[in-house]
Amino acid sequence: MDINAVNALPYEDFVNIFGNVVEKCPIITASVWSRRPFVSLPALEAAISEFIDSLPESEGILRCHPDLAGRDLQRGTLTLESREEQARAGLDSLNSAEASRMTRLNEEYKERFGFPFVICARMNDKANILRQLSERCQNERAVERARGIEEVKKICRLRLQGLVLTDAPNKL
Repeated sequence: MDINAVNALPYEDFVNIFGNVVEKCPIITASVWSRRPFVSLPALEAAISEFIDSLPESEGILRCHPDLAGRDLQRGTLTLESREEQARAGLDSLNSAEASRMTRLNEEYKERFGFPFVICARMNDKANILRQLSERCQNERAVERARGIEEVKKICRLRLQGLVLTDAPNKL
């Protein structure tokens, strides 16, 4: 759909279609609906980013993310988007040593920071994800919080690009 079709969507349809561009946070999409019309896909993305940045406790959006290669992947309870992203990165085919290391590092990360490790899986492979998870466990909490939020925005951008055509200008 193009940006004109996005702008024409009723509230419920807008939230249903875009409700998971930020993992399990349809409230964000619901909140930006009233800012229509968007002149472009980047304008819609900017509205979502601004909303995220305005949250007094933006760590909440980090806590909505599942552990990578974690229990939800094994149980098949990930959102469709997360399942596809983790599979594309190879996280659904870890060998036993990789799976054990991922579990241990995920637990260490959550214990240290109080929220799950977030990385844009679509921009990484399993080896890079494991390396970054290990390295980022050493960061300060404020650094990791900011990094996690930037990763959420990358995920959001790619999910939006999968839903909205980028070359049709808005007819205001």
